[in-house]
Amino acid sequence: MPIRPVNERELRRYMSRIADRWEIARLLIGGARIDDARGVPPQRERGSEFRVVVVSASFDGVPWLERVFHAEALWDASEMGAPATLECFTPAEWERREQNVAAVAEFARDALAV
Repeated sequence: MPIRPVNERELRRYMSRIADRWEIARLLIGGARIDDARGVPPQRERGSEFRVVVVSASFDGVPWLERVFHAEALWDASEMGAPATLECFTPAEWERREQNVAAVAEFARDALAV
């Protein structure tokens, strides 16, 4: 199966749609497609094609599922070629996860910060 490149134009449009709704402290994009674009050899288990983490103080007081629902609704899977796994955190929530969960710290280190 050929590797599809990342649609950078649509990715910028997604970032704009997100920023129109929330004040973004951090937006990270990773996943198998980003790894492919960086030349990482094919993995046996690819995981999510795209994984997006949105960090915003605007999420304070907003239930987790509501945050994710709205952020996912802005992702255009047909333009990007695959759905995304979305996670939405307040800055304090993200800091705790990044400090206490090794896989989260690794993702933060390896993901594209946009």
